[in-house]
This record gives sequence, C-alpha cells and structure tokens, in this order.
Amino acid sequence: MAEGTYRNHGEHESRLDHFRAYTVAHPRLVKAKDALMNAIRGAEPNSLIFVFGPTGVGKTTLRLKVEQLIIADLLNELQEDRMRIPVASVEAVAPESGSFNWRDHYKRLLHQLDEPLIDYKVNRRPEGGCAQTNAKFMPPSRAVGSDYRYAVEQAIRYRRPAAVMIDEAQHLGKICSGRRLLDHLDVIKSIANQTNTVHVLFGTYDLLALRNLNGQLSRRSIDVHLARYHAELPEDRQIFINIVQTFEKELPFTDASNLVANWEFLYERSLGCIGILKQWLVRATAAALHKGSRKLTTYSLESQALCMAQCEQLYTEIADGELKLEERGDAAARFRGRLGLSAHEPVKVTSSPAPRFHFRRLGQRTPVRDPVGRIGANAAVL
Repeated sequence: MAEGTYRNHGEHESRLDHFRAYTVAHPRLVKAKDALMNAIRGAEPNSLIFVFGPTGVGKTTLRLKVEQLIIADLLNELQEDRMRIPVASVEAVAPESGSFNWRDHYKRLLHQLDEPLIDYKVNRRPEGGCAQTNAKFMPPSRAVGSDYRYAVEQAIRYRRPAAVMIDEAQHLGKICSGRRLLDHLDVIKSIANQTNTVHVLFGTYDLLALRNLNGQLSRRSIDVHLARYHAELPEDRQIFINIVQTFEKELPFTDASNLVANWEFLYERSLGCIGILKQWLVRATAAALHKGSRKLTTYSLESQALCMAQCEQLYTEIADGELKLEERGDAAARFRGRLGLSAHEPVKVTSSPAPRFHFRRLGQRTPVRDPVGRIGANAAVL
C-alpha cells in the first residue's frame, strides 16, 4: 500500500472514530438521564432500578453518561479515598445451557470491582479452625456460586460504589419456571440489602417480566423508560428530523449529504430508535469513506440498512413491549373498585375548620345571655 493510501486510510479512520464517539443529547435521552440520576441519588440504598426500552434505543449511551455524572459527583471523595470506586458495571451474559450462570456473573463483577487475585485468596473458613483474623475472603478456583456471592458482597462493601449496574439484565430471565425467575431476582435484591447499594438493571422490554414478580419487589423498584420516537406524533417526528440534521452536521465528509431529505427512510429502518440510527450511519459512513465518496450517498445508506425482515421482527418486539406498558383506560377504575372506592371520581375531601377551644379559669362562668325583666305574669324574677 502506497504512503498516500496509508495516509488517507488513517485520516478516514480518525474522522470515522470522531463520528462514532459523537452522541446527541436528544430529549428522550436527557429525560431518562435525569430520571435515573434522581433515582440513584434519592432512592433507598437497597433499591432496584429497572431501565428498559427497545433494543438499539440508546440504553448503553444512557449508562455511560450516568457513569460520567456519578464520577463527577464523587470526584472529591474519590481523590481522598483511593479505595472507593464510583460505579461497578457488568453485563449479564446470555446463558449457554438455558440457566443463568451466577458463578460467571460474580467473577465478572469482581473484576469490575478491581479485586486482585480473584482465584488465589484466603478462604473464610480454613480447615482445622475458624476464619483467619483480617484475612479477606476470596474463593478458590473451584468455588461454587454461593462462595463467589459472599466475595462479591465483601468487595462491594469495601469499594462502596454509588450503584451496581447490570447491562442486558433481561438475560436473568432466561430460565424455565416462574419460581426460578423469582429466585434470580431475589438474589439481586438480597445483594442490594446486604451491601446497602442501589442496583440498576438495564434491558429490553423482556425486563418487564422481572419487575413485578411479587409485591416486595414492586414496592422497592423504580422504573425508568427510555422510549423510541413515534412518527405519528408531530412533536416526535420533528425531534427525529432535528436529530437527523444534527448527525448530518457531524458526518466526516466535505460535501453536504442532505440526510433530512431521506428522513422517512431513516425512520423506517431505525423504527425511531436513535441507537439503531447511529449504528446504521456509522456503517454507511465507513462504507462511503472506503469508496472515497465526498458525501454520504443514498446507495451507501441502502446498502447498510436493516432488511425488512429484521425491521418486522424488531417492530413486533417493540410493539409487544409498548403494549405491556400501556395501561388500559379502565385499569384505574377497576382497581379503585377492588379497594372499595368510587370507580369514577376520587372522593373530594372538604376540610372543615378545626373547632376552637376557649379555656377558662376554675370557677369562671360560661358566658350566657341572662334574661332581663319579667317574662309572663307568673314568671319568676331571675
């Protein structure tokens, strides 16, 4: 490869990396970010926060942004306490055997907690005696999941992150029976209790199956919904066009690409999900730069777009998730009826003024109007 070709390739990669790292602070992302930060700051320390939305809507971008904000909040503390970490993030890996692998999950979380020598630590119950004094327990290489769980709890207490974030948390539901499903959520809840640390679960709409398994989980759970944009809503449609225009200005080309003219096609193949749109534009930009194009052409967009079968599958999953979130109009009325309340309007409680009490000295008469003069012929004089 000639020197000029190497130089052009390096320039293309640099410009592409700049565009790949660019994010748009669009309204839905900002709203979800504020809701998640408020939940982490204001919730009980052992709360569970569920962040859900369509695949490709930008949940990873949201997580990374929130991590940056947490680091900024704790910057002074982190400088004074070098042992503390601001946040621990781990991905819940999809199981291979149909059952979620907690042992693997715990090991990944320990790595994120910067715990050294994971497989070479002291056991908390050595043979022939009690636990060693001041010995930090970490499991041996053949430890079972319960041993790693204890190690995770100890590491979280030691590192004191503001939150533990689990990405792709819908993989926790990759099991067969409903009872096992509840057991998996109970594990997360128990770790949150033992460590007094907020746990944030990011996932697709499949995560909805986990959030209301019982009343205790519902009571301690907070929902954050990162939704897509809907073209049938004029405001959403205009926001999507503005986002397309913003991306167009950041494209690494010398000539204008005029993406706004193709906004309907961009919406069609991204379904209003900004994450899908961004990944698509990155692929199309890479293909156009490789061909030496001076702008992002329609051909490059079409060649890198999701096919209709993929879009149909995505829409089916998204529509099903949005339907689960949508409360029927009569839901509130039915629930009020079960509580013994009016099924229509809440009872208006009118506040009456509090009665006034006048305290008198001992022996003081109650103030009354005494009759004056004679009332009737036979009336006694009072």
